[in-house]
Amino acid sequence: MNSSRCAACRYLRRRCASDCIFSPYFPSNNPQRFVSVHRIYGASNVAKLLHQLPTLLRVEAADSLYFEAQCRVQDPVYGCVGLIFMLQQQVHNAGSQLAKTQAEIAVLKSQAQHLQAQQVEVHCNNNWTMLPTSASPIKGIVNAALLILF
Repeated sequence: MNSSRCAACRYLRRRCASDCIFSPYFPSNNPQRFVSVHRIYGASNVAKLLHQLPTLLRVEAADSLYFEAQCRVQDPVYGCVGLIFMLQQQVHNAGSQLAKTQAEIAVLKSQAQHLQAQQVEVHCNNNWTMLPTSASPIKGIVNAALLILF
């Protein structure tokens, strides 16, 4: 028995050939990875799947099979679909919270603008009554506008 066998060949108790389809994706230092995938999909099905894929996609496929197998072990009914649904709910809840917060911000901005307009109106009225009688109404408006700007 060679110690360089991959986790799949070690688990299946067979010799690991140099062209073993499992060895690049199920290393001997992580046997649980193959065990999880084997329990859910079976070694034969995984080997067929990996053989059908281009070499560049096999790493992602093995990672995906492992992730989906882990999800299926944790949630036998829904598997990774349960996780996807939970994440979609979180996105929906966050979107609802964002919309609520944006509405509150809009209300507060509106209230602030209304309050500012009232303060300007009161300020202008106070300045208007404090103007000397010889001052023209246009001068009062200009003064009020200058107070608003500065």
